[in-house]
Amino acid sequence: MKWNELIAEISAVGAEGDSDAPITGIEYDSRRVRPGSVFVAMKGGTTDGNRYVEKALAAGALGIVTDSAPTFDHLIVYNAGTPVVEVEHGRRALAEASAAFFGHPEKKLAATGITGTNGKTTTAFLTESLLNCAARKTVLIGTIEYHVGGEVRHSLHTTPESRDLFELMAEGAARGATELVTEVSSHALDQRRAYGIPFDVAVFTNLTRDHLDYHQTMEKYFAAKRLLFDGTVYPAPRVAVINVHDDRAKQMAAAARRADSEVRLYGIGEGDWRAANYKLTPGGAVLQLETPAGRAEFSSRLAGEVNILNLLAALTAAHARGIRFDDLCAFAPLLEPVPGRFQPVNAGQPFTVIVDYAHTDDALRNLAALGRQITKQTGGRILTVFGCGGDRDRTKRPRMGLAAGEGSDMVFATSDNPRSEEPRSILAEIEPGLKASGVNYTIEPDRAAAIGLALSAAQPNDVVLIAGKGHEKEQILATGTIPFDDAEVALSTLAQLGYGEEQ
Repeated sequence: MKWNELIAEISAVGAEGDSDAPITGIEYDSRRVRPGSVFVAMKGGTTDGNRYVEKALAAGALGIVTDSAPTFDHLIVYNAGTPVVEVEHGRRALAEASAAFFGHPEKKLAATGITGTNGKTTTAFLTESLLNCAARKTVLIGTIEYHVGGEVRHSLHTTPESRDLFELMAEGAARGATELVTEVSSHALDQRRAYGIPFDVAVFTNLTRDHLDYHQTMEKYFAAKRLLFDGTVYPAPRVAVINVHDDRAKQMAAAARRADSEVRLYGIGEGDWRAANYKLTPGGAVLQLETPAGRAEFSSRLAGEVNILNLLAALTAAHARGIRFDDLCAFAPLLEPVPGRFQPVNAGQPFTVIVDYAHTDDALRNLAALGRQITKQTGGRILTVFGCGGDRDRTKRPRMGLAAGEGSDMVFATSDNPRSEEPRSILAEIEPGLKASGVNYTIEPDRAAAIGLALSAAQPNDVVLIAGKGHEKEQILATGTIPFDDAEVALSTLAQLGYGEEQ
């Protein structure tokens, strides 16, 4: 690709210069610039890429795209011969340039975007799994990991910058992928990181209080989420899938309908796609599904009411992507729990074991509430294992102790990732909250030992919640990082206790 070909696809305010040299890459980080790269200098939330134009030029940048008029003027005067384009919106230009350079992969992949405060990761995993069951090859972009045409990669951001997103899409398309499933954060929507992707299906899971350090108000937070549906910045989706139970559901549905999207509501006892009835079990749930496409009863390996909602969202989205209803009902019982997101650990034991990423006081309260949904049907107790990370916010430690204590019948306070701190010092700051709650608790700094104590104490129908680390595979100690997987430790402990018939 040459310079003139590239700028023809960018919404430019002004342009100077030309080059016949081939473009070797699009970069927004000057440290990644190589000879022949085009550097997109854009203003961000914490830094301004225009400060690094000279470094990019020194590294061999072929041309500059800038959202700063002073930078544009400076380059014209002092860098004659360097092609430069001025744009109004840097991130939009980055998306336009990236789409062009990577061969417009957005035209080769049908995109499903999932936004909401909670449930994005699980819904994305489940949607991708349903598509895979139907023999469709996918690209998955999300919080836990990326999937690129069957290859699993470490996730750096929930929604990466558009340049990285288009590169992942292009790699997936080259490997035969036809579907993109991506979490779309409110930050990404507000910052136009998903610009240029025509979402065929968009999912709204919910809106709860979060990220107000960035958005400032709930109205602005909701407005960012709404961008995926209302057609004002991004093309409106063909199908909008919306959680009927959320307080903002009517507003979101109205915005989608005004943009000529088909709206499909999902919920428990309500909505177009609904669980008319369900029963939670130690190994997941059994639900009766009622939809315009048909009715069915099937089991799920996903535990808790929240996962029924996530499954309904995924089923609705996958059906919108053309998967037959009967096939979806056959695939649903096969779906694996999402790593670290209310993940059941089942070795045939007569009680429920859940691994979850909850690592704030609010998250612990929500996790305990989900556990109570199970114990209301089984008559058991809640036993919670949790800790607090070292070298992090110390003020939340007693609050987490109080939340765990108020939501549980027994608590086993232990280490999370203590990092450079002494584990017992962290636990000493958790303990006042535990005492205030009045719960029966045990202090055990060794996380594996604490998990062992909780599982040994569990009785039939109990729910054991192992909170804090979720999908993480390591534990960070002052002496270094060691392998540690809560689910694997729980399975190993259950085997020692004599369970293991169903793995």
